[in-house]
Amino acid sequence: MMRQFLISVALLLILIACNNKKHKVPGEKGGDGEDGEQKEYTINTSINPNNACNNLFLDSSTLSDFFTNDSVSDDIADQMRAFYYARNFEFAWFAPDGITEQGREFWNLNSYEVSSLKDSSFFLKALNKRMPDITTADSMSITPGDKSIIKTELMLSEAFMKFMTKDGKQTSTDDLMKYVPAKKEDIMQSANEVLSDQDGTQNEDAKKAFGLLKEQLKKYYDIAKKGGWQSIAYAHKKLKKGSSSALLPLIKKRLQITGELWQTDTTIVFNDMLDSAVKSFQAGLGYTTDGIITDSLIKDMNIPVQNRIAQLLVNINRARWMPEYTSGRLIVANIPEYALHVYENKQKAFDMNVVVGKEGSGTVIFTGNLTEIVFSPYWNIPPSIVRKEIKPKMDEDPGYLQKEGMEVTGESNGLPIVRQLPGPKNSLGRVKFLFHNSYNIYFHDTPAKNLFNKDKRAYSHGCIRLADPVKMANYLLQDNQLWTPGKIDSAMNNTKEKYVSLKNAVPVIITYYTAWVDETGRLNLRDDIYNHDAAAAAKMFTGQ
Repeated sequence: MMRQFLISVALLLILIACNNKKHKVPGEKGGDGEDGEQKEYTINTSINPNNACNNLFLDSSTLSDFFTNDSVSDDIADQMRAFYYARNFEFAWFAPDGITEQGREFWNLNSYEVSSLKDSSFFLKALNKRMPDITTADSMSITPGDKSIIKTELMLSEAFMKFMTKDGKQTSTDDLMKYVPAKKEDIMQSANEVLSDQDGTQNEDAKKAFGLLKEQLKKYYDIAKKGGWQSIAYAHKKLKKGSSSALLPLIKKRLQITGELWQTDTTIVFNDMLDSAVKSFQAGLGYTTDGIITDSLIKDMNIPVQNRIAQLLVNINRARWMPEYTSGRLIVANIPEYALHVYENKQKAFDMNVVVGKEGSGTVIFTGNLTEIVFSPYWNIPPSIVRKEIKPKMDEDPGYLQKEGMEVTGESNGLPIVRQLPGPKNSLGRVKFLFHNSYNIYFHDTPAKNLFNKDKRAYSHGCIRLADPVKMANYLLQDNQLWTPGKIDSAMNNTKEKYVSLKNAVPVIITYYTAWVDETGRLNLRDDIYNHDAAAAAKMFTGQ
């Protein structure tokens, strides 16, 4: 009986080993080693449609066809083959619903480096023709047999391999897979792997952001291991310094766990120590630091620790794609932060609050070059806004256009072409800043100054409104002696539109970070206003 049992156990272990075994496949193009033997590549058969991040798979023969038809170098072909074998031929840059976050992040980083560093060695011109349509599409439905998408997928991977080796460095397949995950994992398992990793980021700016977030991940991982924090009931009233409530001991315990409150306090009194802790918690969430506890703030306190860990992991993945800040000027706008940051020679010059696109007409994540300032601009109103907002008001009130300083300049497909004249009612305000892109997004002034008093500022149709456009205009033109502050003010209050070209283009990066560590060492967490975190988490983690 014991002998039969041992045989059964042995057979079971063999079966498990066979199911997990990595099959070795001879290389094709670029497959000859120095000794004349063919190279071999390991297929990771543990990745399947049930646990794949993107759940689209290539036919293995497409790799060989691509290498031959596109004359891919042997070195790049070797790297691509190892990369796709490690993914069990799962797509890296596309999922059934369109381009992935990693696809967008790589394309933005690639475009930034090409335009800022003037390095085109890893840039494929054919991709530049394909990507605008893909990245601007409202929605996509992709099948594994879509030849155009397959071509784009492999071209992106070729560019990725060139990008990762542009400085003569060789990045291992394991490190490449960290940039472009292939397999869903448990959140805590994924956190443990990141914490155990020695990091594989490409530049010092990415390393710094990555490392700071990793420190916070360790803190929240340890909190989760100890059981997290207790959910707090809503107060249904505002709590502030001097008040008392039976909820305050729980709130104090919650803030003590994450470090805003430094001492143990079990009293029911809202004291100075709690006031300071609440303000610190509010600052980390981007709220006005008034020290008042509302039900909305309690809702933020109640977000489970595992959700915060997932948020940190998603943003750690984004940090891998952070570009290196070059010398000269750079503008970085972070959508969930409702702010932009201006850098000069890698040093912060100033920050500015902004209004971004509301959900449904969200500001797109991309890279561009700011080249022109337009004073007293016309607003050429997009057809979608004319159809949904302007035309119904025109039909209701014949004098609407005149009241709003607008005029009809023509007609297209049965819809009037409408523009708003320069002036105090112009929705672009007195100036706009152009960084040419496929999304028709730019910075601009606004007459609706009251929106900057709000903590959450997603109200625009997609463009980014600046809290202090005068400061931006003066900053960008400070090296142009012809444009004094007085002349800028005059141009901004004119009835005629005026274009001014910058002597040197300024790179603009539009980002989407809902978690980051600022210069003071504070962890900042923001709402996932466009559900990008949720979409990324659904692809990265099990149980989402």
